[in-house]
Amino acid sequence: MFASISSWWGGSGSSTPAVQDKPYDPTDPKQNPLNPKGLKPCCACPETKSARDDCFLSADASEADEKCKELVQRHIACMRSLGFKL
Repeated sequence: MFASISSWWGGSGSSTPAVQDKPYDPTDPKQNPLNPKGLKPCCACPETKSARDDCFLSADASEADEKCKELVQRHIACMRSLGFKL
């Protein structure tokens, strides 16, 4: 974001814009072959996400971190398998 803003004020003095590398987008199948459907994080891994959320909602707040730890780890592994960086 700051690179594009600084180019408004500073610029390199040339009339052609600088070539910038496209940032990694895990939802872009061209950049991330692990996610060929282009799923967004909110829609990826619905099974592990649902189980994780249900665990946190049903567990006592003082026990939730330890009780739901395995489900959180499974959800993280699923997200990473789709190329999301967590």
